[in-house]
Amino acid sequence: MESETYHGYNIWGHAIQQHEEPHRPGPYAASGTITQNNRVIEASGVLGFFDTDEGAQQAGLEWARAWIDSHG
Repeated sequence: MESETYHGYNIWGHAIQQHEEPHRPGPYAASGTITQNNRVIEASGVLGFFDTDEGAQQAGLEWARAWIDSHG
């Protein structure tokens, strides 16, 4: 899990390890969470599948930044 502060929010990028299944395009599902003052503001669903945990975490952070930019 990667986190950072962005425009006064704490944002999180998650890499959710998937079980080896043929219909899954990658071993890590990506998601993002936005918090402020220890409260969840918004959370994504699965954003996509990635071969690396870093790629999934970055996708979650990018989603969170975009959400904040579009709701600010």
